[in-house]
Amino acid sequence: MAARIQNMTGGSPGKLIFSFALPLMVGNVFQQLYTVVDTMVVGKYLGVDALAALGASDWLNWMMLGIVQGLTQGFAILMAREFGAEDYGRLRDVIGNSAILSAAFSLLLAGAGQLAARPVLLLLQTPGDILSNTLLYLRIMFLGVPIVTAYNLLACILRSLGDGKTPLQAMVVASAANIGLDLLFVMVFRWGIAGAAAATLIAQLVSGLFCLYHISRLDILCMERKNFRLQAREVPRLLGLGFPMAFQNCVIAIGGMIIQFVVNQVGVLFIAGYTAANKLYGVLEIAATSYGYAMITYVGQNLGAGEYRRIRRGMRAALAIAVATSLVIAAVMLAFGRVFLSGFISGTPSEVEQALDVAYTYLSIMSLSLPILYILHVVRSAIQGMGNTALPMVSGIVEFIVRTSAVFLLPMVIGSTGIFLSEISAWAGADLVLAPSYFLVASRKLEKPPEKD
Repeated sequence: MAARIQNMTGGSPGKLIFSFALPLMVGNVFQQLYTVVDTMVVGKYLGVDALAALGASDWLNWMMLGIVQGLTQGFAILMAREFGAEDYGRLRDVIGNSAILSAAFSLLLAGAGQLAARPVLLLLQTPGDILSNTLLYLRIMFLGVPIVTAYNLLACILRSLGDGKTPLQAMVVASAANIGLDLLFVMVFRWGIAGAAAATLIAQLVSGLFCLYHISRLDILCMERKNFRLQAREVPRLLGLGFPMAFQNCVIAIGGMIIQFVVNQVGVLFIAGYTAANKLYGVLEIAATSYGYAMITYVGQNLGAGEYRRIRRGMRAALAIAVATSLVIAAVMLAFGRVFLSGFISGTPSEVEQALDVAYTYLSIMSLSLPILYILHVVRSAIQGMGNTALPMVSGIVEFIVRTSAVFLLPMVIGSTGIFLSEISAWAGADLVLAPSYFLVASRKLEKPPEKD
């Protein structure tokens, strides 16, 4: 098991980043697989209205997940730094304090989600014929926030130690469980959209337990009771890293909900097509997210070890790899996207054709703009890995401003296509903030005597 831990402070930066990201990509493929299966089962067996209900829940559900991921990824930055510095005693303290904070916030978020779900859906003017199903799905998902938080924290612990293989295996196991439970709950038990939500949460529980088992076998993580006491030196550092990342994701999600508000005005078929394309958005972003995780770990470990020149070299390598990857994914989606999308949509021939046209237009626009998104993930994660989560948070605020401005203004000029372009505009706006931010942070953090190669 210890062999899976990877110290990224020596060796070829490009090779290390890619080899670390590759199992995360495969793991994300399986994670997206069960998300896609959820959508396909709902769309094919429950119909267009149920698919639209699932889509209407997307951004609110993503906001909750984004807050959880932001907190746990912020905590992982400090874990990676202590691991790179080989201070394993302090690493255990950081993990113990992270666990307590994660548990507390997960309970608060679960309660807040239950209270906010219906008012927010009404505020977004969710169509009445899908409101009840959307609300049911969200209530079940929000009940499972502690499960989702536990998995994300455990996966972040492993990734901070350079282990990308165990989270991959966890996702494979979870995907198999989710697909089987989807078919059982929806097609056999006929639990409808509630069955899809329950299947997702049980799969997350399985993946979390899988990660916990492997963490318990690591000698350097033999936790003691004292590690789980909140410490004055660790809590502010953890919250200082985690809160800005959580806030950043929250702001981005609010922008997405505003887009959902605009989409909800267009009609159920447009919502269904938009939802189908958004499910493939996860596939488009798979490698970008993986490179982001790799950069947080790579930069954090090298910063902790004082290997400053390696951070710059890693940044150049990661950008080249990321852009090349985005071009390959874009080509595949442009060639086969319509085939993929057709698996999500059912109904009369006219309904299918209209929803499919909406979905493919959105997918094509996102695919052509994919390098912008990949640069965003790499640069933002590098800045976060250097311990600055405030500037990426600013980029998230800029995303929000650009996204919301564009989604109201562009449709008045170019019609519904403007809704799709608002997402691309947000990516570009974030890049314009992140590029100079990277050089600013690098000049402060990395202008030190170079390490020994």
